[in-house]
Amino acid sequence: MKIALLGYGKMGRVIEQIALDRGHEIVARIDLLNKDERAKITPETADAVIEFSSPHSAYENLKYCMENGLKTVSGTTGWLEHRSEIEALCHENNAAFFYASNFSIGVNLFFKLNKQLAKLMSNQADYELVTYEIHHTEKKDSPSGTAITLAEGIMQENTSKTKWINNELPTEASEVPIWSSREGKVPGTHTIKYISDVDTIEMTHTAHSRQGFALGAVIAAEWLADKTGVRTMDEMLSE
Repeated sequence: MKIALLGYGKMGRVIEQIALDRGHEIVARIDLLNKDERAKITPETADAVIEFSSPHSAYENLKYCMENGLKTVSGTTGWLEHRSEIEALCHENNAAFFYASNFSIGVNLFFKLNKQLAKLMSNQADYELVTYEIHHTEKKDSPSGTAITLAEGIMQENTSKTKWINNELPTEASEVPIWSSREGKVPGTHTIKYISDVDTIEMTHTAHSRQGFALGAVIAAEWLADKTGVRTMDEMLSE
């Protein structure tokens, strides 16, 4: 495949190496220093686009990709207030769009376990819920997209939980607290805890490097090659 990279930071470079190792060609590497070259990315020059940029760049990048009918995988978080617009543009222009807050296969299995545990705990009033996320100091958004996905999964399975809050003490039982911290070079750690007076149930996913995120993104681009429309990680994993 011919792959264009929108965003060429640390993650972009890891994605590049994995893509090359899997026999693909990188036809564009776009970041803030050469953003005008994005206009050269078309369905004729690139079979897929992998977008890992920054929250303030993602919307314009994805708008361009959808308006030009490109098959695009995005893992950038912090822009989701525009998600419905991007998905509408995808359908209007016969593009393909695959977004995930986290492309690690392990994290996506963790998402499923989180929802199963939330369902089991939904009637256990003696347990207090708390969630934590830790990332490297260069991460710009807080909470992480992965932490938000976990909170949303809990709310889907436990209807008594209706909103998440970040780095605030909960004042209502309906709130899902997310405690976020930024430390050193931590790739990503997420923990779900249910705490009672007699015991604690705890579930944690710890990423050891960016490799898992990058590999998942390349696999998603491969899977998207013959598809159009809005696609999801659940759909890919089911196949």
